[in-house]
Amino acid sequence: MTALSINLNKVSLLRNSREGNYPDVVSHAQLCIDNGADGITVHPRPDQRHIRPSDVRNLAKLVTPLGHVEFNIEGNPFASEIADYPGFLELVKEVGPDQCTLVPDTDSQLTSDHGFDLTSAGNALVPIIEELKAQGIRVSLFMDPDPHQITLAAKAGADRIELYTGPFAAAWGSADQEHIFQQHLKAAELATSLGMGVNAGHDLNLHNLAKFASIPNLLEVSIGHAFIVDSLTSGMAATVRAYKKLLS
Repeated sequence: MTALSINLNKVSLLRNSREGNYPDVVSHAQLCIDNGADGITVHPRPDQRHIRPSDVRNLAKLVTPLGHVEFNIEGNPFASEIADYPGFLELVKEVGPDQCTLVPDTDSQLTSDHGFDLTSAGNALVPIIEELKAQGIRVSLFMDPDPHQITLAAKAGADRIELYTGPFAAAWGSADQEHIFQQHLKAAELATSLGMGVNAGHDLNLHNLAKFASIPNLLEVSIGHAFIVDSLTSGMAATVRAYKKLLS
């Protein structure tokens, strides 16, 4: 069964709109775990628009001792120290998550909207991947469903790729839906044949998830924005169970 990792960025975004610690990110992580979430994902950006370094540390204290729940930290490996943000890699190495998903985003992006171009970034990523793997951290690269780029991801030493599913979600219900799904299916099959695991994420929701999860050997989906939107209607506990039901 495909694992469900809940991205809690939007919980912290709501918290940051006021003084104090309400809603509390850690207690909502616990709620997700209690209702069947297989993992917790966060994306700490240097501008701290949502998840803060303190959240990452507190979530690590919650998740790491559990053993059966994965902690996944995603972000730009080249994001450097600024103010009380210690730098992405420094934060990852400090808390030692189960998985680190490297993403080519910048502060100017509203959200992650493309995968790595490894023809330009590959050489710089190789020593980073090697260092994280040496610390026992699984490394996933955020990738578009481009066969050439996925081949380069394997050569760079990635354990997994996370397919960027924004275009699939945008095409849902349109004439392009099946064509774009097939691109992701073939990309996943290629990654598997090259010895990498396959994750996916971005704009997957209760409408399109079952179709995407039909891809063989899909190990994990990371869902945040749509999950929070659905939680506004159904409640967080029920929404975790609804996503888990689709993935089963």
